[in-house]
Amino acid sequence: MRLVFAGTPHAAVPSLDALLASRHAVVAVLTRPDAPAGRGRRMMASPVAERARQAGLEVLQPKRPSDPGFLARLGELEPDCCPVTAYGSLIPGAALRIPGRGWVNLHFSLLPAWRGAAPVQHAILHGDEITGATTFLLVPELDAGPVFGLVTEVVKPSDTAGELVARLAVSGADLLVATMDGIEAGELVARPQPPDGISLAPKIGRADARVDWTRPAPAVDRLIRACTPVPGAWTTLDGAIVRLGPVTLADSEDAGQAAMKPGEVAQRRGRVLVGTGTMLVGLGLVQPAGKRMMTAAEWLRGVRSSQVVLA
Repeated sequence: MRLVFAGTPHAAVPSLDALLASRHAVVAVLTRPDAPAGRGRRMMASPVAERARQAGLEVLQPKRPSDPGFLARLGELEPDCCPVTAYGSLIPGAALRIPGRGWVNLHFSLLPAWRGAAPVQHAILHGDEITGATTFLLVPELDAGPVFGLVTEVVKPSDTAGELVARLAVSGADLLVATMDGIEAGELVARPQPPDGISLAPKIGRADARVDWTRPAPAVDRLIRACTPVPGAWTTLDGAIVRLGPVTLADSEDAGQAAMKPGEVAQRRGRVLVGTGTMLVGLGLVQPAGKRMMTAAEWLRGVRSSQVVLA
């Protein structure tokens, strides 16, 4: 089939690579416009745009996929199908109608669970033990189209969102190619999503990533892992922001020691521990404002206070 692939971040690159290695013809790529990034805020192309240009593909970067110029060019390309992985913008009805076999989205959850922009983060945040990826036919409603296929993935107790996305990006890429193969052969029929089990996964913003130390320790652990690497979990010390890497739950010996108040920090047997609403957690990497990421022990040595309390 003739394909126009839509995707933007690093997680979409394995899908593009898998399609390029398949029997299908990727004739162009749709991705988000260049955007400022890094400390210098230089305009940067998306990872998918960079990979597409390396492969000699035409790159389409409309401000909105409803732009008339983009719609005209998409029609000229005459794609049979448009596979999508994390493009980052809703596809309007006028674009959905152009490819004869529709737009097929690879979504990193087991639909109808976690419809929305941040399915992996919400799976970790809510303590899911199993997640996966789903291919489905795009419709105007958010992530509500009929399903072609899925793969499952175990959520490891130590998984960050970045680690889990990286695994799903690879297994999902294989699923996307298999879906294209099945559609072309006429052997794959999309099935409606069940009406039960729908949950939503809205984008997790910076305000959502602030750690509430009064919460139970497992909830603190899940929040930090769900926000790693983006948007990055954080707390404050004397009003200054401190970014946090994943924590560890205290062992039974630590948990049995004298209780610490939520947010209270102490060093015991080489570990930097923090009180929560239940048991203690051990800090891993810490990044004070304006400084590099460092171990918790390094950070604590530089704190000039007899009593350290995170808030």
